[in-house]
Amino acid sequence: MKSLLRYDRTVTYHHGDLRRTLLAETASAIAEDGVAKLSMRALAKRAGVSNAAPTYHFGDKSGLLTALAAEGYDRLAEAMSGVDEGGGLVDRGVAYVEFALACPSHFTVMFQPRLLHDDDAELTAARQRAWAALSVGVVKTRSGPDSDFGVAAWSLVHGYATLVLSGAVAPEDALRQARIVAGHLGEGAGKGPGKSD
Repeated sequence: MKSLLRYDRTVTYHHGDLRRTLLAETASAIAEDGVAKLSMRALAKRAGVSNAAPTYHFGDKSGLLTALAAEGYDRLAEAMSGVDEGGGLVDRGVAYVEFALACPSHFTVMFQPRLLHDDDAELTAARQRAWAALSVGVVKTRSGPDSDFGVAAWSLVHGYATLVLSGAVAPEDALRQARIVAGHLGEGAGKGPGKSD
């Protein structure tokens, strides 16, 4: 009789794309309660699967968060790559903020390396795709690659997105303000290190 009960529990998680379901439930749980309260057991309950299912797919909580972060970097790369061909750094900066507002749980986890398996190949590749998408705007703005300017650009839009998500800046007009913030990148684009007005 025990084997039938065990079998019945495991049958429930053979539905569709469980990995995707678990990642979506993880994002929802983080949005509701924060990363610190996330547990594999609670996630399994939310998804209506056995307690072992999340572990089977992700190994541990860090593996789960690593997969969520990789998905986030891929979505970010897609958002910035979706900018019109002629779009430069300002449009990519606005796309960055739009992504952060649309996917706050992903955004939160992506930049907390202590929570992740930082050497994960999928995560590394996704980060590189996101950086490459942002760098296209830097190259167009600076007429060539400039990693220092790229980091400055990223810092500016990331900081603004973080302020909005934390509630320090009202979200009502966030995208209009993001365009203004990102516009400052274009103003400084012609100035290299040591140059001033």
